[in-house]
Parts: sequence; C-alpha cells; structure tokens
Amino acid sequence: MNNQPEEMYEIPNRYRKMENLHIVFWLLKDIGWCLGLKVLGITMIVPTLSIAIVIAWRTRKFASELAHNLAITFWISANSYWMISEFFAFDTVHIWHGYEGKHLALIPFGIGALILAWYYIIQRPKELKEHHSVTM
Repeated sequence: MNNQPEEMYEIPNRYRKMENLHIVFWLLKDIGWCLGLKVLGITMIVPTLSIAIVIAWRTRKFASELAHNLAITFWISANSYWMISEFFAFDTVHIWHGYEGKHLALIPFGIGALILAWYYIIQRPKELKEHHSVTM
C-alpha cells in the first residue's frame, strides 16, 4: 500500500467565485436558448466563453485540469454555435451529404473529445507511471 500523502489541488477562493459565476452565465445562456430569448442567449455567450478561457489559462500547469477545461471551452463553443444556428434558422440547412448547419457544432465538440482522449490515452498513463516510480 502507498502511505504517501495524496497530492492536493487547491483552488483559490477568488477563482472558485469566478467558476461559480461561470455556471450562472452558462445557465442563463441555456435558459435563453430554451425559451427562445435570442438577446439573453447570445449575450451570455461572451461571459460564459470568456470565463471558460480564463479558467483553462489559469489551470494550464496541470495537464488534467487543462484538458478538462479546454474540453469545456470547446463544448461551450459548440453549444453556442448550435444555439445560434437554431436562433437564425440555419440549423436545418443542408450543407453536405446529409449534414445540416447544426452539425458544424461537431467540429468543436470533436476537438474537445480529442483533447480528453489525448489526456486519458497518452498523458494520464504517463502521469500514473511517473507517480508510481516516485512512490516506490
């Protein structure tokens, strides 16, 4: 068994407050989308996406946090694009081979998924191997 103390990742209170506010903006954006309130939905993209970028930047020294926060940033981008495509009625416009306007959101969704795949397939095993060799 490993008797080493577990490494801690702590978030300063001012960062936690920003992350909590981020959730409020994200919910307002999606409420605007759900209710068809274009101004609210579109306006909330800016603070929601901006804070996601700031959070990703602040966690850049921690591969796990960075990967997940970048995935969230791309998720918000995809989600925002999809919302806009519905608001302006190009979500069902045929683009190519059965793909419609809303399907372009698959690009940022896919980028986020690839970032997480990279982390879990490549980076995380390296971290576990390094941690295992340090604790032995």
